[in-house]
Amino acid sequence: MPVLFLRRLTGTVRTRRANRQLGAVLAFVAGAVNAGGFLAIRQYTSHMTGVVSSIADELVLGNMTLVFTGFCALVAFMTGAATTAILINWARHRQMASEYAMSLALEAVLLLLFGMLGANLESYFYVIFPATVILLCFIMGLQNAIVTKLSRAEIRTTHVTGLVTDLGIELGKLIYWNRSKREDVEHFVMADRDKLAIHGTILAMFFFGGVVGAYGFKSLGFSATLPLAVALLVMAAIPMFDDLALRWRRRPG
Repeated sequence: MPVLFLRRLTGTVRTRRANRQLGAVLAFVAGAVNAGGFLAIRQYTSHMTGVVSSIADELVLGNMTLVFTGFCALVAFMTGAATTAILINWARHRQMASEYAMSLALEAVLLLLFGMLGANLESYFYVIFPATVILLCFIMGLQNAIVTKLSRAEIRTTHVTGLVTDLGIELGKLIYWNRSKREDVEHFVMADRDKLAIHGTILAMFFFGGVVGAYGFKSLGFSATLPLAVALLVMAAIPMFDDLALRWRRRPG
């Protein structure tokens, strides 16, 4: 049933299958927001490697305004991750079912805010543009920390450098020729096919999300954020409803 599936997908009782399913969905969202956001503001916001490099470049070139902008984007990403950690630990100490769902709901609300800001981008460019960049970096930090926390850092969803590296390592193991076919031999090399599958899935979903997000922003503009926000709210709804129902039952009288 959909309710049971959603409760398992975003609830507090975690399984590897649920972690991977949620990771795949959020990788799609990250790819869509990253690619669509680039079409909107000409800047990628899902990974900080380029941001840190650009800060160094602009510092050497003496463009202090761009250095400050990059620093703000970096801080926004870290603040988003910190916000997720605060929300998860706050809910965990209160034994709430929405331990992870609250961050997803917040992400949905912020995506709607991104759509509203973007609709007025041309009218108030010099104010809304930097605010939009900072908001997207915050959203990506928020989301990446969700899956990182629930999967104990096995899965990340907003950047693919580590995924591609791990895929390359496992592919290298896969094609490596062992002189002996006995697995008990010292230094026997064997690929982790389970890791290949999950990282390949996350990479594919990020790419697919990027294609859909770019097409959506090209066709619909900032309205393309609406289905992404609705999907996140639907995933977060059941655990949050469970908390409200439990609180209602515990009311005195």
